[in-house]
Amino acid sequence: MTILVKNKHTLQIDAFKFNCCIGKNGSTKSKKEGDKKSPKGTFEIENLYFRKDRIEKPLTLLKCIPIKKSMGWCNDIRFPKKYNKLFKIEKRIKHERLKRKDYKYDLLIPIKYNFKKPITGLGSCIFIHLTKDYKPTAGCIALKEKDFLILLKLIKKNSKIKIF
Repeated sequence: MTILVKNKHTLQIDAFKFNCCIGKNGSTKSKKEGDKKSPKGTFEIENLYFRKDRIEKPLTLLKCIPIKKSMGWCNDIRFPKKYNKLFKIEKRIKHERLKRKDYKYDLLIPIKYNFKKPITGLGSCIFIHLTKDYKPTAGCIALKEKDFLILLKLIKKNSKIKIF
């Protein structure tokens, strides 16, 4: 099963079409850290991370991991061994904090872009996460919570996402 991100506003799985938003500057084949673009291509997806203090564990075939205060995702090009990986937050290393004050990461699935052997500077922290207003992202794909919960019921561990 493949999640299709057809354009800036449409995500499709089988017959289901959802509104979504992508990177502020569109999508690209040559992603760079901080370019506010979503990476073009077909990618595997990771586990579901969720805020169990805000949302009960959703129905999904993905492995569900509760988000802890210490969890971050490294986007610091000075630390190639940690770059684009989940890690325990360290003040000196730039990162995306997974436990945010806002709602955006209450549900989140990392997209396996630049993932297995990450190359620093090619982009990190590309997630499927939540939105309330469909404002463009820094490169992620974002959906409303009700649509995200439907998506979770449809996808499997081996599902892929294709960004056009």
